[in-house]
Amino acid sequence: MTRPNRSVLLLAVTLLLPAVAPAQNNTFTAKTTDAEGIEMSVSNARLYWEEKIDETTFVPHEITHVPVKHGAATINVKFQQIAKIQVKPDHPAKGRQALTIKLLNGKSGEFPLAKEVTLIGHSDFGEIRLPMKNLRSLTFSK
Repeated sequence: MTRPNRSVLLLAVTLLLPAVAPAQNNTFTAKTTDAEGIEMSVSNARLYWEEKIDETTFVPHEITHVPVKHGAATINVKFQQIAKIQVKPDHPAKGRQALTIKLLNGKSGEFPLAKEVTLIGHSDFGEIRLPMKNLRSLTFSK
């Protein structure tokens, strides 16, 4: 009687058993309030911006972090760290929105937005696009 080769057994086990991998859920829900005081829930929330390559070419970007300036540095604050964002229409020195970001760990700070971005996602009625300049608050949940 012959013994099965170990590599054949390993291959058989690999094909028959489903792969077990840790699930990563990178979808976020945001409760928003816009400049007109309208509240909305946005699922699969992310930020969108387009990088201009030349006069006719743009590269779209969808991100799950908020790019803010801190002095000369750009900080990408990840959605999963954020509890709430308050948006002021204009930062006095930078001409862009000023964001007061409160983290889940209790820390907070005020930063100017590093680039013009739009919140995109889904509402109960369909796809939503809301420029950050028209937002007043965002509260994230996983």
